[in-house]
Amino acid sequence: MNDDSKPKKLSLLQVIRSVLSAAIGVQSSKNRQRDFEGGNLKAYIIVGLVVVAVFISTLIIVVSNVINQ
Repeated sequence: MNDDSKPKKLSLLQVIRSVLSAAIGVQSSKNRQRDFEGGNLKAYIIVGLVVVAVFISTLIIVVSNVINQ
């Protein structure tokens, strides 16, 4: 068996890119396959929760600024 058969561990930046790409629906099938083979579920869950929290916080800030003007 060679080292090419083992899935490579993804970096944090790759996980963030995958989560953001999947969130807006533009992730390639190649990257999606890579994520399923070498991804860590905990990393995707944590990054996903952070992305959702930042998105909701941004919406709250924008809406409150529009209402207060």
